[in-house]
Amino acid sequence: MRIQVDDPRRADVLALLEEHLADMRATSPPESIHALDPDALAVPAISFWTLRDDGAVLGTAALKELSPTHGEIKSMRTASGARRRGVAARLLDHVLAEAVARGYERLSLETGSQDFFAPARALYASRGFAPCGPFGEYVLDPNSVFMTVELG
Repeated sequence: MRIQVDDPRRADVLALLEEHLADMRATSPPESIHALDPDALAVPAISFWTLRDDGAVLGTAALKELSPTHGEIKSMRTASGARRRGVAARLLDHVLAEAVARGYERLSLETGSQDFFAPARALYASRGFAPCGPFGEYVLDPNSVFMTVELG
C-alpha cells in the first residue's frame, strides 16, 4: 500500500468520492453535508492524497490550510471493499505527520453525529482528537461533531 499526492478528478478517484457523497446524502440532511466535490478538492489550499494497492484506490484524505497554524482534515474515505484493512489509520497518520511538518499547532475536522460515523470518530479519538466547538466557517449543527487535536 502506498500513499501519494493525487488528483481528485481521476476516474477511479471520482468513483470513490461519489460513493462518499452518496453515503453522506443517505445519512445526513443536505444542509449538514460538508464533503467537498472533486473540483473543490483540487484547489491550491488543499492537499489531496490517495492510498493505493496494486494501483487500486483504497482511500482518500485531504488537508486544508485554515491558517498558518491550523489545518482541517477533509474527505477521509475508505472504499467499502477495503474497510478494516488499516487504510483510514494509515491515511490519518499521514495527514497528522504532514500537519506537524507544516508547523500547524492544531488540526481539526468535522464528521457526522450519526451511528454511521462512529468508527471514524473512534479512529480520530485514538489519535488524540477531542470534541470541540465549530471552527472556521462551521456553525453548531446537531448532525455534526467537531474534533481537534493540539500538535506538539
